[in-house]
Amino acid sequence: MTFDDDLVACAQAVERGDPERFAATMAAPVPARPALFAIYAFNIEVSRAPWVTQESMIAEMRLQWWRDALAEIRDRGVVRRHEVVTPLAHVLDAEGATLLDRLVEMRRWDIYRDPFEDMSHFRDYIDATSGHLMLAAARALGPVPREPVLQAGRALGIANWLRAVPALEKAGGIPLVEGTPQAVRALANEGLQALAEARAQRNAVPRAVRPALLPLWLAGPVLSRAARDPGRVAEGRLDVAPMQARLALMGRALSGLW
Repeated sequence: MTFDDDLVACAQAVERGDPERFAATMAAPVPARPALFAIYAFNIEVSRAPWVTQESMIAEMRLQWWRDALAEIRDRGVVRRHEVVTPLAHVLDAEGATLLDRLVEMRRWDIYRDPFEDMSHFRDYIDATSGHLMLAAARALGPVPREPVLQAGRALGIANWLRAVPALEKAGGIPLVEGTPQAVRALANEGLQALAEARAQRNAVPRAVRPALLPLWLAGPVLSRAARDPGRVAEGRLDVAPMQARLALMGRALSGLW
């Protein structure tokens, strides 16, 4: 794939809407960038759909539009013309489209601001959104074992979720099953355990697909901060200093040790 107008639009959307994944993609080898930008631009479109309107029916229709587009890609039929869907169709196979369809389906939870039923429901949400996104991105770059990538996606999903807690609460959501310091610490430690399990299988992940795991570069520091001081979550104090973040990404990109 070459950087035509569609991919340029995807890259610009990721730069605006997801600066950390944009930075991780720009740190990846050039041949990996088109697939990553297409998939991350898709994720931005889907993740914001429940939040751009107060009308639940309109939000449902927006998400269904993306599910229909993924069905076209999965079935290898005529795929609608769209600056994100068109490049996405070039990088997804049927399984990749199915992974992302589950992501869209799970995003319906965001429309209604309901609390999670329990921790099992929360894990399903994180695995379908963050885990499936990372697995689809990795598969678009080459064959990859599922388990370490899904574990890595869970770790990143928990880290990003904890960072988002203040904004989600401000928007009227109930993001945590239990918000006590002990529960928050346990959740952060669960993320750290998932990260450790993913990295224990790092040698099984081919080098060609490792750029899809570069967004993990801040997960460890964020989860460690939440585990040490759960109060940072509600206060929105989990972010890493920009210079430290840039150096960490540079080190991960050069070493390939996500």
